Amino acid sequence: LFFFVPLLKDIRLTDVLRQADLPGSQMIPAEQALRSLLALKLVGTERKSHVMDLVCDQGLALFAGLNVVPKRSYLASYSSRVDHRAVVRLMAAWFDEVRRVGLPRGDSIDVDFHAVPANTQEEPLEKHYISSRSRAQQGVLVFLARDAAARVLCYAHAGIPKDQKAAEILRFADFWQERTGSLPRELVFDSQLTTYQHLHQLNQRGIGFLTLRRRTRSMLGRIWSLPVSAWRRIRLSSLTRAFRTPRVLDERVALAGYAGQVRQITVIDLGHEEPTILLTNNLRSGCATLVTRYAQRMLIENGISEAIQFFHLDALSSMIGMKVDFDLQITLMASALYRLLANRIGREYQHATAKKIFRNLLDVSATVEVREREVIVTVDKRAHNPYLVASQLAGEPTPMPWFGDKHLAIRFS
Repeated sequence: LFFFVPLLKDIRLTDVLRQADLPGSQMIPAEQALRSLLALKLVGTERKSHVMDLVCDQGLALFAGLNVVPKRSYLASYSSRVDHRAVVRLMAAWFDEVRRVGLPRGDSIDVDFHAVPANTQEEPLEKHYISSRSRAQQGVLVFLARDAAARVLCYAHAGIPKDQKAAEILRFADFWQERTGSLPRELVFDSQLTTYQHLHQLNQRGIGFLTLRRRTRSMLGRIWSLPVSAWRRIRLSSLTRAFRTPRVLDERVALAGYAGQVRQITVIDLGHEEPTILLTNNLRSGCATLVTRYAQRMLIENGISEAIQFFHLDALSSMIGMKVDFDLQITLMASALYRLLANRIGREYQHATAKKIFRNLLDVSATVEVREREVIVTVDKRAHNPYLVASQLAGEPTPMPWFGDKHLAIRFS
């Protein structure tokens, strides 16, 4: 945890929380409450086993700026005090702040839905398809956006009704324009995220899109009846692909609800039995570029998987009943901090997952000495320590204003 202190030094967390107007008390201010929840995310502690086995951990309390971290009853009740409007304000303020401290922002965004399953019969929740369980189940539908360049989750909206699902991509575009001053250049998503009518609206607003088209029996019959001369072979630049020379059919088609024609790229010999059909309003890029870009969209699945496996996004049935939207925002914050850490470390860990960074670099024993004006953390010897030394996170003492006037110094034995 102490390696995140130098990263948080440049982040004006107090100002972020002031803009979000999160609740707090004299004994546990809003910053200390949020730091407690953020610490549990950063160490990958599963929520159903969280807190009570760490309630006496002095290091966790020191990171949070408290003598003792709150118990699970407080964390659950605190979550219920944070309404949806406060979560939206927190997401917007955090979005601006991490960009200010150097987390890069790209203009090509992967978006997707994820359903957080809820094992309850009391709450009036709708049923959504749970991919990990291959069935429909009651749950909370979440819209997620991942910056393709920075490889970080940057937007989340929970509790979306089914009848508003298709329009969520437009709400995200509005959020992006409000925070950055311009619309996203390109959105990449699968075939079930929105409708053709909303694709038309994206095109009208000048937003590029790249998506799959749902295959029908008549469409497949027409594709397989085409002569060999209708296809053109391309070469994909990725050296890790087993199928690097697929054949493509590039054409313009009309869609119901979409004014004008849209570009359709049909791809075969890609390692699948059925052809892959892409739809886009990008008329300039080559087929190889677009096929490669859509293949990279699967990285958002890795981002969602990381949020589930390491940040425990799906832990609804737990001893701490936290609201999904607030828990999502804590996950976005932890994900951004890990990406900032990866950028500081660089080299082999530039694109490493939070789980790998934690296991290889941060899950290490150390001796913590608390003095009157400083906290000295002496990290034990380990093979991966040179990466942490090179990051210069331990280069000089870091102020800890949330815990009096103490300074943190990290050393290596």
